[in-house]
Amino acid sequence: MRVQIEPSWKQVLQDYLTHDAFKKLTTFIKSEYRTKTIYPQPKKIFNAFNTTPFENVSVVIIGQDPYHNKGQAHGLCFSVPDTITLPPSLKNIYKEIKNDLHITKDNKRGNLESWAQQGVLLLNSVLTVEQNKPASHAGKGWEEFTDYVIQSVSDRKEHVVFLLWGNYAKQKGRIIDRTKHLVLESAHPSPFSAHSGFFGNRHFSQTNKYLQKHNKKPIQW
Repeated sequence: MRVQIEPSWKQVLQDYLTHDAFKKLTTFIKSEYRTKTIYPQPKKIFNAFNTTPFENVSVVIIGQDPYHNKGQAHGLCFSVPDTITLPPSLKNIYKEIKNDLHITKDNKRGNLESWAQQGVLLLNSVLTVEQNKPASHAGKGWEEFTDYVIQSVSDRKEHVVFLLWGNYAKQKGRIIDRTKHLVLESAHPSPFSAHSGFFGNRHFSQTNKYLQKHNKKPIQW
Protein backbone atom coordinates (compact mmCIF):
# COMPACT_ATOMS: atom_id res chain seq x y z
CA MET A 1 0.00 0.00 0.00
CA ARG A 2 1.69 3.13 -1.23
CA VAL A 3 0.75 5.86 1.20
CA GLN A 4 -0.53 8.79 -0.82
CA ILE A 5 -0.92 11.41 1.85
CA GLU A 6 -0.88 15.19 1.74
CA PRO A 7 2.71 16.57 2.04
CA SER A 8 2.34 18.44 5.34
CA TRP A 9 0.90 15.31 6.97
CA LYS A 10 3.58 13.14 5.42
CA GLN A 11 6.21 15.31 7.06
CA VAL A 12 4.46 15.23 10.45
CA LEU A 13 3.90 11.46 10.33
CA GLN A 14 7.13 10.44 8.60
CA ASP A 15 8.64 8.69 11.63
CA TYR A 16 5.54 6.55 12.07
CA LEU A 17 5.11 5.79 8.36
CA THR A 18 8.56 4.17 8.34
CA HIS A 19 8.02 2.28 11.61
CA ASP A 20 7.85 -1.53 11.62
CA ALA A 21 4.35 -1.43 13.14
CA PHE A 22 3.02 0.57 10.20
CA LYS A 23 4.77 -1.69 7.71
CA LYS A 24 3.07 -4.67 9.35
CA LEU A 25 -0.29 -2.88 9.13
CA THR A 26 0.15 -2.10 5.42
CA THR A 27 1.02 -5.74 4.69
CA PHE A 28 -2.22 -6.83 6.36
CA ILE A 29 -4.31 -4.18 4.58
CA LYS A 30 -2.88 -5.02 1.16
CA SER A 31 -3.78 -8.67 1.70
CA GLU A 32 -7.32 -7.75 2.78
CA TYR A 33 -7.94 -5.64 -0.33
CA ARG A 34 -6.68 -8.46 -2.54
CA THR A 35 -8.91 -11.13 -1.04
CA LYS A 36 -12.03 -9.40 0.36
CA THR A 37 -14.34 -6.43 -0.18
CA ILE A 38 -12.85 -3.62 1.91
CA TYR A 39 -14.04 -0.04 2.42
CA PRO A 40 -13.31 2.70 1.59
CA GLN A 41 -11.68 2.51 -1.84
CA PRO A 42 -7.89 2.43 -1.41
CA LYS A 43 -7.46 5.96 -2.75
CA LYS A 44 -9.88 7.23 -0.06
CA ILE A 45 -8.18 5.64 2.97
CA PHE A 46 -6.34 8.88 3.79
CA ASN A 47 -9.07 11.21 2.54
CA ALA A 48 -9.31 13.01 5.91
CA PHE A 49 -5.64 13.98 5.69
CA ASN A 50 -5.70 14.85 2.01
CA THR A 51 -8.75 17.11 2.43
CA THR A 52 -7.51 18.79 5.63
CA PRO A 53 -3.77 19.60 5.53
CA PHE A 54 -2.03 19.63 8.90
CA GLU A 55 -1.59 23.39 8.99
CA ASN A 56 -5.34 23.88 8.41
CA VAL A 57 -6.55 21.69 11.30
CA SER A 58 -8.59 23.69 13.80
CA VAL A 59 -11.15 21.03 14.85
CA VAL A 60 -10.84 17.24 15.22
CA ILE A 61 -13.86 14.92 15.29
CA ILE A 62 -13.00 11.34 16.21
CA GLY A 63 -15.09 8.46 14.88
CA GLN A 64 -14.61 4.72 15.33
CA ASP A 65 -14.33 2.87 12.00
CA PRO A 66 -15.71 3.40 8.48
CA TYR A 67 -19.26 2.61 7.45
CA HIS A 68 -19.33 -1.03 6.35
CA ASN A 69 -22.15 -0.98 3.78
CA LYS A 70 -21.55 -0.53 0.06
CA GLY A 71 -20.96 3.03 -1.11
CA GLN A 72 -21.02 4.72 2.29
CA ALA A 73 -17.39 5.08 3.37
CA HIS A 74 -15.20 7.70 1.74
CA GLY A 75 -12.53 8.32 4.34
CA LEU A 76 -14.23 11.01 6.44
CA CYS A 77 -15.84 9.99 9.73
CA PHE A 78 -19.65 10.32 9.92
CA SER A 79 -19.69 11.51 6.27
CA VAL A 80 -21.18 9.77 3.22
CA PRO A 81 -20.95 10.59 -0.50
CA ASP A 82 -23.63 12.80 -2.02
CA THR A 83 -25.84 10.04 -3.40
CA ILE A 84 -26.03 8.00 -0.17
CA THR A 85 -28.87 8.14 2.38
CA LEU A 86 -27.92 9.76 5.69
CA PRO A 87 -26.95 7.21 8.35
CA PRO A 88 -28.78 7.55 11.71
CA SER A 89 -25.86 9.13 13.60
CA LEU A 90 -25.44 11.83 10.97
CA LYS A 91 -29.17 12.58 11.06
CA ASN A 92 -28.78 13.23 14.78
CA ILE A 93 -25.73 15.43 14.20
CA TYR A 94 -27.85 17.50 11.82
CA LYS A 95 -30.63 17.69 14.45
CA GLU A 96 -28.19 19.05 17.02
CA ILE A 97 -26.86 21.62 14.54
CA LYS A 98 -30.43 22.81 14.04
CA ASN A 99 -31.10 22.94 17.79
CA ASP A 100 -27.79 24.65 18.51
CA LEU A 101 -27.30 27.03 15.59
CA HIS A 102 -30.80 27.17 14.03
CA ILE A 103 -29.33 25.94 10.75
CA THR A 104 -31.47 23.44 8.86
CA LYS A 105 -29.28 20.95 7.02
CA ASP A 106 -30.25 19.14 3.84
CA ASN A 107 -31.17 15.63 4.96
CA LYS A 108 -30.49 14.32 1.46
CA ARG A 109 -26.86 15.37 1.57
CA GLY A 110 -24.49 13.78 4.05
CA ASN A 111 -21.19 14.73 2.46
CA LEU A 112 -19.12 16.61 5.06
CA GLU A 113 -16.25 17.53 2.74
CA SER A 114 -17.08 21.21 3.21
CA TRP A 115 -16.29 20.83 6.93
CA ALA A 116 -13.01 19.10 6.13
CA GLN A 117 -12.06 21.86 3.69
CA GLN A 118 -12.56 24.41 6.49
CA GLY A 119 -10.16 22.64 8.86
CA VAL A 120 -12.26 19.92 10.51
CA LEU A 121 -10.22 16.71 10.60
CA LEU A 122 -12.84 13.95 10.31
CA LEU A 123 -10.74 11.16 11.74
CA ASN A 124 -11.84 7.58 12.24
CA SER A 125 -9.73 5.63 14.73
CA VAL A 126 -9.64 2.69 12.30
CA LEU A 127 -9.39 3.64 8.63
CA THR A 128 -10.58 0.46 6.88
CA VAL A 129 -13.29 -2.18 7.35
CA GLU A 130 -14.50 -5.37 5.68
CA GLN A 131 -17.91 -5.21 4.01
CA ASN A 132 -20.77 -5.89 6.44
CA LYS A 133 -18.34 -6.57 9.31
CA PRO A 134 -18.09 -3.58 11.65
CA ALA A 135 -14.85 -3.32 13.62
CA SER A 136 -13.32 -6.09 11.50
CA HIS A 137 -10.03 -4.17 11.22
CA ALA A 138 -9.91 -3.13 14.88
CA GLY A 139 -6.79 -4.23 16.70
CA LYS A 140 -4.71 -4.50 13.53
CA GLY A 141 -2.61 -1.37 14.05
CA TRP A 142 -4.77 1.53 12.91
CA GLU A 143 -5.47 2.63 16.50
CA GLU A 144 -1.78 3.19 17.18
CA PHE A 145 -1.43 5.15 13.95
CA THR A 146 -4.36 7.44 14.78
CA ASP A 147 -3.09 7.86 18.36
CA TYR A 148 0.10 9.18 16.77
CA VAL A 149 -1.98 11.54 14.62
CA ILE A 150 -3.89 12.88 17.64
CA GLN A 151 -0.70 13.20 19.68
CA SER A 152 0.95 15.10 16.81
CA VAL A 153 -1.93 17.58 16.58
CA SER A 154 -1.94 17.99 20.36
CA ASP A 155 1.82 18.52 20.60
CA ARG A 156 2.45 20.65 17.53
CA LYS A 157 -0.60 22.92 17.44
CA GLU A 158 -2.47 25.22 19.80
CA HIS A 159 -6.14 26.04 20.34
CA VAL A 160 -7.61 23.08 18.47
CA VAL A 161 -11.12 21.89 19.39
CA PHE A 162 -11.48 18.13 19.85
CA LEU A 163 -15.03 16.75 19.72
CA LEU A 164 -15.25 13.40 21.48
CA TRP A 165 -18.63 11.73 21.14
CA GLY A 166 -19.10 8.46 23.00
CA ASN A 167 -16.86 6.42 25.26
CA TYR A 168 -14.64 5.16 22.46
CA ALA A 169 -13.69 8.67 21.35
CA LYS A 170 -13.27 9.80 24.96
CA GLN A 171 -10.67 7.08 25.50
CA LYS A 172 -8.76 8.30 22.44
CA GLY A 173 -8.82 11.76 24.01
CA ARG A 174 -6.67 10.85 26.99
CA ILE A 175 -3.51 11.83 25.10
CA ILE A 176 -4.69 15.39 24.33
CA ASP A 177 -3.05 18.28 26.19
CA ARG A 178 -6.09 20.01 27.66
CA THR A 179 -4.07 22.98 28.88
CA LYS A 180 -3.79 24.35 25.33
CA HIS A 181 -6.75 22.80 23.50
CA LEU A 182 -10.52 22.67 24.04
CA VAL A 183 -11.88 19.15 24.52
CA LEU A 184 -15.66 18.78 24.35
CA GLU A 185 -17.17 15.42 25.33
CA SER A 186 -20.68 14.00 25.18
CA ALA A 187 -22.67 10.87 24.40
CA HIS A 188 -22.43 9.47 20.87
CA PRO A 189 -24.95 10.71 18.25
CA SER A 190 -26.12 7.14 17.60
CA PRO A 191 -29.89 6.63 18.12
CA PHE A 192 -28.98 4.35 21.05
CA SER A 193 -27.30 7.16 23.00
CA ALA A 194 -28.09 10.56 21.47
CA HIS A 195 -30.79 11.27 24.07
CA SER A 196 -28.26 10.57 26.86
CA GLY A 197 -26.32 13.76 26.31
CA PHE A 198 -25.55 14.31 22.65
CA PHE A 199 -28.70 16.31 22.05
CA GLY A 200 -28.25 19.65 23.78
CA ASN A 201 -24.44 19.46 23.99
CA ARG A 202 -24.14 22.68 21.93
CA HIS A 203 -20.73 21.58 20.70
CA PHE A 204 -21.05 23.40 17.40
CA SER A 205 -21.63 26.84 18.89
CA GLN A 206 -19.04 26.22 21.62
CA THR A 207 -16.49 25.28 18.97
CA ASN A 208 -17.05 28.47 17.01
CA LYS A 209 -16.92 30.69 20.10
CA TYR A 210 -13.58 29.16 21.07
CA LEU A 211 -12.13 29.50 17.57
CA GLN A 212 -13.18 33.13 17.34
CA LYS A 213 -11.76 33.83 20.79
CA HIS A 214 -8.40 32.61 19.49
CA ASN A 215 -8.61 34.55 16.22
CA LYS A 216 -9.53 31.57 14.07
CA LYS A 217 -12.31 31.32 11.51
CA PRO A 218 -15.54 29.77 12.79
CA ILE A 219 -16.77 26.67 10.95
CA GLN A 220 -19.73 27.00 8.60
CA TRP A 221 -21.50 23.89 9.87
